[in-house]
Amino acid sequence: MSRILIAGGGYIGMYAARHLERRLSGRDHELLLVSPENHMTYQPFLPEVASGLIDARAVAVPLRRVLKRTGLLLGEVERIDAAGRIAHVRRVDGHEVEEPFDIAVIGTGSWSRTLPVPGLAEHAVGFKTLPEAIWLRNRVIEQLDLADATDDEAERRAALGFVFVGAGFAGVEALGELEDFGRAAMKTYRRPMRREMRWVMVEATDRILPELDAGLAGYAAERLRDRGIEVRTGTRLDAIEDSLVRLSDGSSIAAETVVWTAGVRPSPLPSESGLPVDERGRVRVDRALRVEGLEGIWAAGDVAAVPDADEPIGLSPPTAQHALRQAKRLAANIAAELEGRPAEPFRYRNKGMLCSLGHFQGVANPLGIKIRGFPAWFLHRSYHLLYMPTLARKVRIALDWTVALLFPRDLTQLGSIEHPRDAFRRSATE
Repeated sequence: MSRILIAGGGYIGMYAARHLERRLSGRDHELLLVSPENHMTYQPFLPEVASGLIDARAVAVPLRRVLKRTGLLLGEVERIDAAGRIAHVRRVDGHEVEEPFDIAVIGTGSWSRTLPVPGLAEHAVGFKTLPEAIWLRNRVIEQLDLADATDDEAERRAALGFVFVGAGFAGVEALGELEDFGRAAMKTYRRPMRREMRWVMVEATDRILPELDAGLAGYAAERLRDRGIEVRTGTRLDAIEDSLVRLSDGSSIAAETVVWTAGVRPSPLPSESGLPVDERGRVRVDRALRVEGLEGIWAAGDVAAVPDADEPIGLSPPTAQHALRQAKRLAANIAAELEGRPAEPFRYRNKGMLCSLGHFQGVANPLGIKIRGFPAWFLHRSYHLLYMPTLARKVRIALDWTVALLFPRDLTQLGSIEHPRDAFRRSATE
């Protein structure tokens, strides 16, 4: 019996396991998925989780429910011994175990890419995970509460300052949704704060959304500015101090909330395992998604440099639509080699990009057709709802959207869930 170990429970891990379950016999092959969490997060909906339009549980797909024949080990693969066919795993309880394998799949994705900016690690937050999205929603409400309670003008200005660094899809969508959420939340406060609330997008290049053509990107920037959002291109973050953000143009912004969305870097697993990597730390794979020079080791997604002749840079971009297709091809190739058939190269032509700006606005270029405004926003929602795993999650999200149309947004602040033992400790101390 061959043992297939899959590192990572994201797009690559979950979808590769699903396809392998369909293609391989359970009698002859054992599947084991190693993931730090028991769910896969559908990241395109994180902005709507942050803005309260979608319940957080609706975008978390339980791995044990969708994977019927795959074992799940909660932990993180820290190193893969390709020669010895051993994966060194640190379980969530801290214990280290060794898991043998015949075939390994690396799908550990990417982490936030940070720069040595003073104060960044101490004061900023990323936007790649479900906890970060939930924290940001609580943060917006918390800052509105602080601003409403104080008469100190400087404190109020800092509390109502929100700076997003990085104007790719993640940054623009997060900013658009959260600004819309903040606008709705302000209506419930006694103090008028609309003019004091400040939303700023900082981008080091000359325009936002570099993945789209200049026309659509320009339209997106105009729509954000129409809502009072400051879009600062050609500007870098220099430092973050207490309640103050310093920029490369010499200006300073009073803000207590800084969101870092300026790119990602691949998981360090390939580098720490001594696998062949490129200059950015991505594991090198051939067109069939096999790790170069190694038998039985496969990789795909953000952690891999996947050759793609149809892309300008010769590599597949780190998008969800590419990851879904790579996972399917990877599983098909593993099954083919196990059955003595030749593996086939990964081929996929980009179908276009979609970006929601919040407030019923968006931009998109499906199949090269430029769409903007409400149709692009609606297309963004429809596409991602279609690709959301499981019918139950699709129904939950559709119901959340319906409730949001019929009733005011839920403005409950649940920041206390970040420190669940505080109340008990206080009682025990007293």
